[in-house]
Amino acid sequence: MSKKRGLGRGLGALIPVVQSEGEGALQEIRVDEVQPNPRQPRQAIDQEKIQELALSIQEHGVVQPIVVRPVPGGKYEIIAGERRWRACRMLGLEFIPAIIRDYGDLEASAISLIENVQREDLNPLEEAVAYRRLIDEFGLTQEDIARLVAKSRPFIANTLRLLSLPPEVQDMLNAGLITAGHARAILSLDDAATQIAAAREVVSGGLNVRETEELIRRFSDKDGKNHEPAQKQASPSSRSKDEELESMEDMLGGALGTRVRIRSRRGGRGVIEITFESRAQLDEIINLLMN
Repeated sequence: MSKKRGLGRGLGALIPVVQSEGEGALQEIRVDEVQPNPRQPRQAIDQEKIQELALSIQEHGVVQPIVVRPVPGGKYEIIAGERRWRACRMLGLEFIPAIIRDYGDLEASAISLIENVQREDLNPLEEAVAYRRLIDEFGLTQEDIARLVAKSRPFIANTLRLLSLPPEVQDMLNAGLITAGHARAILSLDDAATQIAAAREVVSGGLNVRETEELIRRFSDKDGKNHEPAQKQASPSSRSKDEELESMEDMLGGALGTRVRIRSRRGGRGVIEITFESRAQLDEIINLLMN
């Protein structure tokens, strides 16, 4: 394997780069001399969030400077803070505070990827692509990435699995038609055609995650041919409670990197079920809960 230029491979070489992001010469630079990073991991810019940020900047100013590097032509390329720059441009501001760092291409990519993941700016599929790039371009392991972004290794592994979804299902996830919880359930199906069929039924039926899991069980039956669309018999109030529990399940599952089920009972009591696939994963989950 050929060595990458500009940044030593591995976590030991990458951590100093990430930790030094805030260092450098702080100065005001012209907004029109700044250009976005072509290696930006975020595929879509939420204009509504840019407008909200612009209102905040209009009232409070730019609280945190962007991070840039000089590029040919007297321009600066954004390493961190593209949304702040876009908000300033929307406001018609002439200058923006910036920290100027002389990063190489790989260093710039590393900072941009990790900054976006740590700020939770990415959708699940963009996050998976970012993790894959950190592995492929910097030689990091899943454990390395987990340390860098303060998430569990199973969470990193499960997020990377989203990249194995068929393109049509990935498009649904990117568009927000299904959630990461839906996608994880769909991944338990063996072949792409069945995954696509299940995803289409989830979208057309407006199924929540629990209903999707029931649908997947029917798809997984050996005969698998006579599955019926999931029936939604819950009342609006109970459905609202289900969605609230699903949100909690997704939050806990994301933190622990595994599937979590919450079963409510009368009197406000209930049971939390945490799935693990090996003793090593169980030990990791216990360590996360203890800390």
